[in-house]
Amino acid sequence: MGAVVFDISMSLDGFITGPNPAPEQPLGAGGERLHDWAYGLASFRERHGEPGGETNPDDEVLSEAFSRAGAVVMGRKMFGGGDGPWGDDPWEGWWGDDPPFRMPVFVLTHHAREPLAKRGGTTFTFVTEGVGVAVEQARAAAGGRDVLVAGGADIASQCLRAGLVDEIQIHLVPILLGDGTRLFDRLGPERIELEPIRVIESPRVTHLRFGVLR
Repeated sequence: MGAVVFDISMSLDGFITGPNPAPEQPLGAGGERLHDWAYGLASFRERHGEPGGETNPDDEVLSEAFSRAGAVVMGRKMFGGGDGPWGDDPWEGWWGDDPPFRMPVFVLTHHAREPLAKRGGTTFTFVTEGVGVAVEQARAAAGGRDVLVAGGADIASQCLRAGLVDEIQIHLVPILLGDGTRLFDRLGPERIELEPIRVIESPRVTHLRFGVLR
């Protein structure tokens, strides 16, 4: 069985979005800079249907994450569409008709909705029973590969508090956002122990991987 891996880019001062996230800028003011390291990589471009791109240690890290994963768990804010009931013309995600996931995606929400199938192998399943059920369903769908917890911060914290995460991979970006959504603000008082697995450095980002000790 694969691992449950929380994987996300974070600024040097601990933010995973900039301030004031909104539908027109889901990562907040300046938040897109968190992913500048990835946009030009061959594996990123391939997932978005674009040719070319750089092949380097950053690309190897991203390609590894894609190849190991068999399913994704995310929160409704990452999927998009605002709060409350989905309505008569529900939001279909930030990624258009051909999302880059190309695997089953399980979206945590308080409001039920039928699964949404897209091109390229991505199907969004909307889970209302909590993170435990979402991760369980993702494990079953992953076929022995990793389950990737993609965010946001609240979903990551819920999974960590529930003891569902096996590994954390943080892409530490050398920028200071100053404000926004902090990654580890909602963990609570329970102590969570980590074991370093590896560090991969590049001029644009440092990839930190940790095991979560039970």
